[in-house]
Amino acid sequence: MGKVGASRVRGSADDIQTATKGFGHWASSYDPLDPNAPTLPSKGEIRAVIPKECFSRSYLRSMYFVARDTAMAAGCASVARTTLSADLPSNLLSLDALIWFAGWNAYAFCMGCVITGHWVLAHECGHGAFSPSQNLNDVCGFVMHQALLVPYFSWQHTHSKHHRRTNNTVDGESHVPGTRCEVGLGEGGERLSNWAVIHEAIGDRPFGMLKILVNLVVGWPMYLMGLASTGRLGHDGMASEGGNVMDHYRPWSRMFPSKLRLKVAISTLGVAAAWAAMGLAAREYGALPVTLWYIGPLMWNQAWLVLYTWLQHTDPTVPQYGPDEWTWVRGALSTIDRPYGIFDFFHHKIGSTHVAHHLFHEMPFYKADVATAGIKAFLEPKGLYNYDPTPWYLTMWRIAKRCHYIDGLEGIQYFKSLEDVPVRRNGKKVD
Repeated sequence: MGKVGASRVRGSADDIQTATKGFGHWASSYDPLDPNAPTLPSKGEIRAVIPKECFSRSYLRSMYFVARDTAMAAGCASVARTTLSADLPSNLLSLDALIWFAGWNAYAFCMGCVITGHWVLAHECGHGAFSPSQNLNDVCGFVMHQALLVPYFSWQHTHSKHHRRTNNTVDGESHVPGTRCEVGLGEGGERLSNWAVIHEAIGDRPFGMLKILVNLVVGWPMYLMGLASTGRLGHDGMASEGGNVMDHYRPWSRMFPSKLRLKVAISTLGVAAAWAAMGLAAREYGALPVTLWYIGPLMWNQAWLVLYTWLQHTDPTVPQYGPDEWTWVRGALSTIDRPYGIFDFFHHKIGSTHVAHHLFHEMPFYKADVATAGIKAFLEPKGLYNYDPTPWYLTMWRIAKRCHYIDGLEGIQYFKSLEDVPVRRNGKKVD
C-alpha cells in the first residue's frame, strides 16, 4: 500500500467546480486541508447542545410506530387483494395486461416504501434506540429484519462498525470507496480492467445508469454475501486477501469474533427459515404470486436502504480519511443530511436527520428533529454541518457520475470520476 498522503488539496474554485460540474453549487464547506479549517468540537461538546430529553426512549411510542407501519402494510395488501389478480393475463399485449403490470408495480413500490419503515425500526432496535430494554429491542428487531431477509445480529455487528469507522478508507464498513487501482486504472491512466474498462466501453451517462442499477438492484444481496462494499479488514484487524470473502451468513466469517458465532448462526437460520417459508408458499400458490406479493416489495425495500446509506456518506466534496488522518468526529461529521419529502414520513426521517443519528445512534428517531436543530445551530456557523438541499434523485445521479474512486488509502482523499480520466493507449492520450 503506497503512501498517498493528502494527495488532493481541495481549496481552489477550480477543484470545487471539477467535483460538482454540471450539478449545481452545493459543496461541503469543511475542508480539512485548509490551514484555516475550524477546530472540530468533541462529541461531548456536541451532545451538550442537545436537550437531554432527546435521549429518552419510550416503549409505547416505539411500538406505536411498529403498529402504524404494520397497519399501512395491511392496507396496501388489502387494496391490492381487492383490485389485482395474481394470475398472469392471457394476452400479454392487451390493455388489461398493461393495467395488470402497472398495478402490481404500483403495489410493489408502495409496499416496499412502507416496509422500509419496518426496516428502519429494526435498525433502531439494533442500535438500542427502540426501547430501554435491549432484550425487547433484539426480539422486535430480529422479527422485523428477518422477515425482510436481513440477518439481524450479523448486520447489527457490521453496522455498528460502520458507525465506529465512518468514512475510514481502510477500516470502514459498507460503501467503502475503491482505489484507482481497484477500479482498473493503471499508473499512467490506462484502463486495464474492472469499472474503468466498462466506463470506456459504454460512456459517461450509461455508466452512471449502470452504477445506479447495480447499487439499487443487486447491491444489498452482494454486500450481505461479502461480494461488494464490505470493509477491508476482518474483526481481527487483518486485511481480507486471497479470496477471503467476508459474508454475513457464516458464523466463522472473518467479519465476526468467535463470541458472536451463535448469534450469527441464529440470524442465518432465521433467513433460511424465511426462504423456506417462501418456498412452501411458492409450492402451494405458485412462484408468480410469491414474486408479486413479496419479492417485488422486497426489492424496493432493498433499493431504499442502499440508497440511503450511499447518499448519506458520499459526495465529491466530502472527504474520506486514511487511518493516519481519521478521527471518530471527522468521520461522523462527514455524514450528510438530505431532504426526502414525503418519504421522511414513511422512513422515519432516516435520511434527513442522519447527522444526528451518526453522532448519537442511541437516540430514538422521533427525537432526531429536535436534536438536529440543536446540532445545526451549533455546527453550521463553524461550517461543519452538511446539508445538501438538492433533491435526492438528482443527488443520486450526481454521485453515480462523479464518485467512482479515490487515489489511495492514506491521507485525506476525495472521490474522483472516471469521466475526468482521459482514455490512453500505450501511455498516449486517445482523442
